[in-house]
Amino acid sequence: MHNLWPLFLMFVKVNLLTTSGPASVGLLYKEAVGKLMDESQFVEAVGFSSVLPGSDALQLAMFVGYSAGGIPGALVALMGSILPPTVIMLLIVSALKFVSGEVWVGNFVRGLTPAVAVLMVLVAVKIFRGESGTPIGLFTVLIGVGSLAAYLLKAPAPLVLLAAGILGIIFLR
Repeated sequence: MHNLWPLFLMFVKVNLLTTSGPASVGLLYKEAVGKLMDESQFVEAVGFSSVLPGSDALQLAMFVGYSAGGIPGALVALMGSILPPTVIMLLIVSALKFVSGEVWVGNFVRGLTPAVAVLMVLVAVKIFRGESGTPIGLFTVLIGVGSLAAYLLKAPAPLVLLAAGILGIIFLR
């Protein structure tokens, strides 16, 4: 029971200092390997957590916690992983609730809208071109235009994506 508090604090630290599951693996490696488990166990934990559906970071936390302290260790590691983002989100929601009626917030969001749209278009162009920077092909443009038309005609988004994927398999070999 005495080693559960340091385990909890370790996961709080990892989840305060990293912003995503994949980013946390390196810091968790540094914190856990040699203290709670050996390197082969950690590699096994990363592989196992990547195969299962759901959050890799939470599964990895529970695996490491279980290795360190059984079921109580897994629960403590899970709580240490969930607590920081939960508190941060509650603080952000509280702040947004406080300023939600302000006129400047609406203007801020309206100002963000064109910037977000441009960034999404730039990302789409990068995706269309691929890593090599090759020009966009005719079939890629046709699939994009067809997907946009289908969506504008109120086709369900999952069906539009499925059709685009199938057309990609057929025409973009």
